[in-house]
Amino acid sequence: MRRSAFSSALLIPALLMAPACVGQEQTIRREGRVWVRTLSGSASGGQRLHVVGHGPVTVQGAPGGAVTYTVQVKVEARSEAEARRMLANASVRVGVDRGELVLSAPGGAYLSVMSVKAPRSNGVYIETTDGAVDARGIDGALEVNSGAGEISADDVRGNCNLSTGGGRVNVGEVKAALHCTTAAGPITVAAVGGEAVLETNGGDIVCNRAGGAVRAQTGAGKVQIGSAGGPVNAVTGGGEIVVDKANGIVTARNMGGPVHVGAAAGVQCQNGSGGISIGNIAGAMRVSTAMGSIFATLIAGKLADSFLATGNGDITVMIPSNVGVRIRASNRTADSVRRIVSEFPTVASRRQGTQVVAEGAVNGGGPLLQITGTGGTIFIKHL
Repeated sequence: MRRSAFSSALLIPALLMAPACVGQEQTIRREGRVWVRTLSGSASGGQRLHVVGHGPVTVQGAPGGAVTYTVQVKVEARSEAEARRMLANASVRVGVDRGELVLSAPGGAYLSVMSVKAPRSNGVYIETTDGAVDARGIDGALEVNSGAGEISADDVRGNCNLSTGGGRVNVGEVKAALHCTTAAGPITVAAVGGEAVLETNGGDIVCNRAGGAVRAQTGAGKVQIGSAGGPVNAVTGGGEIVVDKANGIVTARNMGGPVHVGAAAGVQCQNGSGGISIGNIAGAMRVSTAMGSIFATLIAGKLADSFLATGNGDITVMIPSNVGVRIRASNRTADSVRRIVSEFPTVASRRQGTQVVAEGAVNGGGPLLQITGTGGTIFIKHL
């Protein structure tokens, strides 16, 4: 069950058990107006590591059974004496709570930079009030909640859940499912073994490879999916949507920008404005754009009844010789019968009131393909 960010931090003073823990080493040094106290130590216990930070956090999977940590605690002070007084009570709280080994960095007036090495087999939960988080080399599940800051994750074998109040999210490889959320910033994913849910209020989303379904949504920005092992649902308030290959139906909604689908088991697309290009579609097509051209290539397979419609633009349909389909095309405000151009003799254009229409069977007929345009030209071509 997913936790609310920072809720566990309130429980740290009440940790019920003390783990095996080696004492914290301390040094102090000056960096300009900032004084830094370094705390380090090791601990063991718990089935999962829980890190509570107040600044940047790095967690790295490592061999061995113990958790080791180094925390740089930073304050601004006018003198070394003042800095020592301010840093005198700074410490890393360590304990076991409900099966978790909890490491809590000093907060409040302090900025803490945490670096933790933990056994790879442990699951990890990281929460920080503010700052970048970098986690890698984790065999269990990973959960990250940051108040604001960039999140990076790589080499994670369990489910991965990443959330930040604002900042970029970079993911290398996750073997299981992935859920990324950022209030603002791009999301980049190299590879995920299961399904991927990627959400940002503003920024590009790029997922090179997913073993399952993909749901990607951005308030404004590009959505690019390389390959997906299941259906794809892509939404943007404005920007390009590109899905190279999906082993399922692609559903795309774009308020303003082009859509390209390279191959899919079907496509459902609604555009506020922008051209649409779809190819190698083996199933049904439900495609419309208020303004923009449509280019569609059919392939043999489980072709179903489909429609293509644009409010202002051309529509081009490429039909190979092994695909049978029944065409019903209409151009609503056409000034000439040449506003529908067909390379198939069985589909000839004619006037019908103020519009031009064309109907007929191609390659023996099959599922119905309705094509509706306004003002542009409809092309029905051999592939």
